[in-house]
Amino acid sequence: MSGNIQLATVGGGCFWCTEAIFHEVRGVENVVSGYSGGLAPGHPTYREVCSGLTGHAEVVQIAFDSNVISFEDILIIFMTTHDPTTLNRQGADKGTQYRSVIFYHDEIQKEIADKVIDDLSGLYDNKIVTEVKPLERFYEAEGYHQEYYNNNPSQGYCNYVITPKLTKFRKMHHSKLKP
Repeated sequence: MSGNIQLATVGGGCFWCTEAIFHEVRGVENVVSGYSGGLAPGHPTYREVCSGLTGHAEVVQIAFDSNVISFEDILIIFMTTHDPTTLNRQGADKGTQYRSVIFYHDEIQKEIADKVIDDLSGLYDNKIVTEVKPLERFYEAEGYHQEYYNNNPSQGYCNYVITPKLTKFRKMHHSKLKP
C-alpha cells in the first residue's frame, strides 16, 4: 500500500464479527475477511479452515488511513472487542481457526502489538493469549463471507452474536466511529 494507507491483519474468532466492527471505524478504508497462519499449501477453503486441519485462523485484513487512526488504536479496538484470554475460542466458536492473533506486517507493528498487549493486560482477570506472529500469507475468503453482517443482518448468528458486539463496540469506542 502506498501513502498513508496501511494494513493490519488480525483474528479474534469468527471473521464476520471482526469485519462488522471495523467497517464502522473512522479511518478504515476497507476490510477483507480471509485466512492466515496455516501450513497447508494452496488457497484454503472455508470448509478446510473450519476443519481445523489447515492451521489457518479466520482473520480480517484492514486497510486504514494512518493520518486518521493509528495502528495502535486499531489494535486497542481489536483487543477490546473480543476475549483475548481464551485459547482457540470465542464464545461458542471453538478451534484453532478462532484463535486470537495479530499478524504483523513489519517490526514496527510487532513492537506496537507487544506494547498494546502489555498495556491492556491489566484489564483482564486472565492472561492474554493473543499470538503475535509475522504475516506470511493472507488468503481472501470466499465472496459470500465478505460484508457478511451487512448482507445478512437478520440471520440468526448476526442477531445473537454480532449485533450485541457492535452495540458494545459503539458504546466503548464511540469517538472512533465513522460519522
